[in-house]
Amino acid sequence: MNAQNDALLQTDRHGVTLLTLNRPQVLNAADTALLMTLDERLDALTAAARDGDVRALVLTGAGRGFCPGADLADPALKGGQADLGDHLRHHFNPVIEKLRNFPAPVIAAVNGTAAGAGMSLALACDIVIATRSATFLQAFSRIGLIPDAGSTFFLPRLVGEMRARALTILADKISAEEAQRMGIVWQVVEDDALMPTVEAMAERLAAQPTRAFALTKSALHNSLNHDLTQQLALEADLQSQAGQTADFREGVTAFIEKRKPRFVGR
Repeated sequence: MNAQNDALLQTDRHGVTLLTLNRPQVLNAADTALLMTLDERLDALTAAARDGDVRALVLTGAGRGFCPGADLADPALKGGQADLGDHLRHHFNPVIEKLRNFPAPVIAAVNGTAAGAGMSLALACDIVIATRSATFLQAFSRIGLIPDAGSTFFLPRLVGEMRARALTILADKISAEEAQRMGIVWQVVEDDALMPTVEAMAERLAAQPTRAFALTKSALHNSLNHDLTQQLALEADLQSQAGQTADFREGVTAFIEKRKPRFVGR
């Protein structure tokens, strides 16, 4: 099935949903309309993922860019006179949280510039794959702002505090290879290999026990605020849930019968 509007394209195939930011004339800068559409679409896809119908999600951009952040020409920003905090609370932040908490693996296919809050969109995903020509930039200080949309949360955890400070204060553009060395990107591929690589990974993930992936993501997310004793207790609780899934029963049965398991995401 394909669904689309002017700002966001959706393609569904074999349990994999591809969302494409579709404002190529501005490198997919995120205006309010795009963010509202993405927010609503993520609500629907989250429900489908919980039912096992969406088993992997891919986020990418149309044309030459992934996303350079907020569209500063957006009328909702009133030429910089709007309350930017309110804009984040109502539009960017819900999208970031829904990406981060999505109950199936989320892959960012970064095909060009990922800057500002556009870089935050990539960081909110579980796995980032980038083209060799892609670049990453914490652009906020260039216009007198602080990093937002989760960048101050994600970056220190991915690259360490010193690198996070340098990336955000200096606002230097870094290559995909440098981002990979820092731990921001999982894999760098040639430009024409991006979507074949991402699609193969997404289909591989969609065939796996995605309910277990959702529980794994919850465990990793909560580990950031837990001591060892708390994390061990959480692991036990989540493992109790995993052990009650149809996928666990299928996995054990397939192992005993020496066959490939058929997971359904439930």
